[in-house]
Amino acid sequence: MKRFVLGESRDQATLFPESLDDYVGEDNPVRVVDVFVDELDLASLGFERVNPASTGRPAYHPATLLKIYVYGYLNRVQSSRRLERESQRNLELIWLTGRLSPDFKTIADFRKDNGPAIQQVCSQFVLLCRRLDLLSQGAIAIDGSKFKAVNNRDKNLTDNKLKSRIEHLEKSVARYLEDLDRVDKEPDEHAPEKVKNLKHKIATIRKHMKKLVKTGEQLKEVPERQISETDPDARSMASQGRGTGMVGYNVQTAVDSENHLIVAHQVTNEASDRRQLAKMAQRAREATGREHFDVLADRGYYTSEEIRACEQQGLVPMVPKPLTSNSRAAGRFDRRDFEYIAKDNEYECPAGKRAIHRFSRIEAGLFMHVYWSSACTKCDIRERCTTATYRRIKRWEHADVLDRMQERLSRSTDASRLRRQTVEHPYATLKMWMGSAHFLMKRLPNVSTEMSLHVLAYNLTRVMNILGTKRLIQAIQA
Repeated sequence: MKRFVLGESRDQATLFPESLDDYVGEDNPVRVVDVFVDELDLASLGFERVNPASTGRPAYHPATLLKIYVYGYLNRVQSSRRLERESQRNLELIWLTGRLSPDFKTIADFRKDNGPAIQQVCSQFVLLCRRLDLLSQGAIAIDGSKFKAVNNRDKNLTDNKLKSRIEHLEKSVARYLEDLDRVDKEPDEHAPEKVKNLKHKIATIRKHMKKLVKTGEQLKEVPERQISETDPDARSMASQGRGTGMVGYNVQTAVDSENHLIVAHQVTNEASDRRQLAKMAQRAREATGREHFDVLADRGYYTSEEIRACEQQGLVPMVPKPLTSNSRAAGRFDRRDFEYIAKDNEYECPAGKRAIHRFSRIEAGLFMHVYWSSACTKCDIRERCTTATYRRIKRWEHADVLDRMQERLSRSTDASRLRRQTVEHPYATLKMWMGSAHFLMKRLPNVSTEMSLHVLAYNLTRVMNILGTKRLIQAIQA
């Protein structure tokens, strides 16, 4: 072993430091966790057992268990069993807990029983960032991403899946019945065993089919028309890639454009983002304390009512319109080729004719005005415009909100780029930390607690990278 760096002999006696504090450096991130939790008013946040009972066995203080979880999520250790092992061998965690080592059941129950309080801790750190002036006065980017639940795709049933599965089982029964007939016609010495085996398979399949029929009756009573057997709150969600759908949750985040801190988040089991814009914008507004800011989102958030709700809050929505025109796909003029003349309340078509207001009605809950031109029947370019007798143009009563937003987007050429570089990086980081199995807990409230711990760990890491551990500790204690 010459010319190599050698370790010490395992038989050599070692004098460890007398003080536990000597194990952890002054700039170690674990000191941030310790100071941050100690500065929290756990009772006002809603944690249980902050004041110990006068009788019975002494319990662990909530601060100790909260420190274990914050440290664990900060270091990508989310399992209660792994946290129990780490508390026995990890010097940083031994320092953090003062050599306390709760069992995994105690650790897991703390997370399960204090979900709302843990979510408030995440909000408290955002308030700290706000006090440290780490939240910019610029834009807030909003986006949603699908995270896997503790529910296999085979354990999620919809009408189509149920129908397909029953058809597959019926074909299997028919095949086994044919095998029985074949055994009867061509008996051999193993025929009794084959018959017994086939009858057992048929009975098992029919039993499973009865269970599926019963599940189908339950599906009729469920609003979403789907049932997740492992995690009842999880939903089947499609993603952009073909065949990459999953059973999980839709996690919404609002991210600050300067330091990329997650100022607000919410876990929902709604697969679509279309009803989330105003809600997340309001959460971001409350978290940042700012009355006015730009709200950046992608085309999946484009909903007329949500955009108007944002503007009514005093915010500035920036959401591009989806390009899904059937007319454009067929090679005809689409809505963008018709210019609205506000002073006359009319549209000018590509042929230079005016489409006047004809009537108004409610469509899909929206009050719409309908326009068309009398010149359509004699128009020379009618085949490039419509296949109907008249080209009808519909306009929402509050379409001026959408027009103003479109004008802002046309002036701001970097809005889309700013949104992508702001909000998509946190999702990639979080999913890398969480691993292939994103959530460990079941049901929406528990999953929301998990997400809050991940967001807290992400924000802690960001702020430590920006300020450094020593400056952050000083700011927390100030």
